[in-house]
Amino acid sequence: MSGQVPQDDELTGGDRVAGSTAPAWDPLDLANDGIVLLDGNGRITDTNARALALLQCTLPAVSGRDFWDAVPNEIAAQHESATVKALQTSARHAFVAHQKFEGSWIEYTFRRQASGYVVNLSDVSSTQQLQRLLEDSERYNQLLFEANPNAMWMFDGHSLRIIAVNRAAVSFYGIARKEFLTLRMGALFPDGEGAALLSSLGPREAGRDVQFELRLCKQQKRDGQLVLVELACGHVNWNEHQAVLVSLADVTQRHLGDSALRRANVELEQALARRQSELTTARRDLDAFTQAVSSDLRDSLHVANGFATTLAEKYSAVLDGQGRHYVSRIQASTRRLSKLVDDLRTLAQLSQLSGALERIDLVPVCRSLVADLGKRDPGRVVAIEMAATLPLVGDRRLLATALACLLENAWKFTSKKTEAWIKVALLPGEQPDDLVLVVSDNGAGFDDAYGEKLFSAFQRLHSSADFPGNGLGLAIVKGVAARHGGDVWAESTEQSGASFFMTLPQGAARAS
Repeated sequence: MSGQVPQDDELTGGDRVAGSTAPAWDPLDLANDGIVLLDGNGRITDTNARALALLQCTLPAVSGRDFWDAVPNEIAAQHESATVKALQTSARHAFVAHQKFEGSWIEYTFRRQASGYVVNLSDVSSTQQLQRLLEDSERYNQLLFEANPNAMWMFDGHSLRIIAVNRAAVSFYGIARKEFLTLRMGALFPDGEGAALLSSLGPREAGRDVQFELRLCKQQKRDGQLVLVELACGHVNWNEHQAVLVSLADVTQRHLGDSALRRANVELEQALARRQSELTTARRDLDAFTQAVSSDLRDSLHVANGFATTLAEKYSAVLDGQGRHYVSRIQASTRRLSKLVDDLRTLAQLSQLSGALERIDLVPVCRSLVADLGKRDPGRVVAIEMAATLPLVGDRRLLATALACLLENAWKFTSKKTEAWIKVALLPGEQPDDLVLVVSDNGAGFDDAYGEKLFSAFQRLHSSADFPGNGLGLAIVKGVAARHGGDVWAESTEQSGASFFMTLPQGAARAS
């Protein structure tokens, strides 16, 4: 490679040879691209760091060598001859080559100068990848168009000439592809409907996404038959044409059944309205029944417990041990039945307890609930472990109800431990927007084989003589989790301690 043009010191930084004393800063390294300086015989005299990185070599290794020895063999074999020939008649030559091992694309630009040549190396991988993606997209669009089961065709937005048609359209219209491509779009619309379609489309707005409009209209086949179709059309770019894509489906038979379908829909809506009214009435009656039963039961239990308490206080001296035992049993039974009524009403009325979602800290709620448990059982010493704050978004009233059940459950099953502890924590869930509320204890635990039954109403895995309860607390917890869009599960290790988990999605709350 040789040639003589005026010296360009500003471009090359003067005559530079390998091994010469470098300045404190190298002008070649100020360039974003790789730069290689060649002498008149095409030998490398100097490079910048970017060029050495792209060539994957060092300056001492390539200095004085022919430039084509420094590039991959396949690139030299493909481009060396053409480059030498081009530079004999032109001061500039460029090509793009694929470096397969690195998977990159490099643009090589040769320019003649007085002392030899300057070669610029630019990494154009992103541009090449975009170009290939564009070409792949165009081929993919062509395949989708041709293989689409719906009849589709395209016409030029200016000349109205049909420029593309798929197999389904050729079959639908009964018109050969070659003849199809000689038609203008109006030939397929009877009674001037094509002009109405054009007027409704309007001009395409630059930068606006493709908008397809649906309409019912008629189409005319090759034999003159008219069919009713559902037609969608919109502006597209197709092989450098400002075109309109038309896609259609034969709805003749469907249209004939529309009247019957509309009648069936009206009847179905009326039936649904009746069922909804019946459901509303039944729910109202159930709520009234629940309220009345729970109120009457609570009143009766309160009276019975009051008389039993009076009997124990005023007549304890005249009762023998067996009598006092009977009174104690009556009091215990009324308390259990009262708790059962309260839990049943809570479970039945969870939807009515629901309030607005808000950002809350569970720590004060837990402390208040633990304090209540301590007052009911003042002889117990239980270590409570939790972070300084437990912030989340949820329904305050429902979460307090669920925590009351979980903490009471842990308090109960650690009652036989001399050093009992309960932990409350928030952990990240499997989904990015989920939090998991965890309540753990070192109590009696349970058999993991029966863990799924824990959250069903009235399911108990321990004897009521060992641990009293009605089996509704965890069913309430499950209901609270469901109201938040979450789930519940439990884990126990060798029947020593248990952990209860409740997922609380946070994404919907943040979005609102």
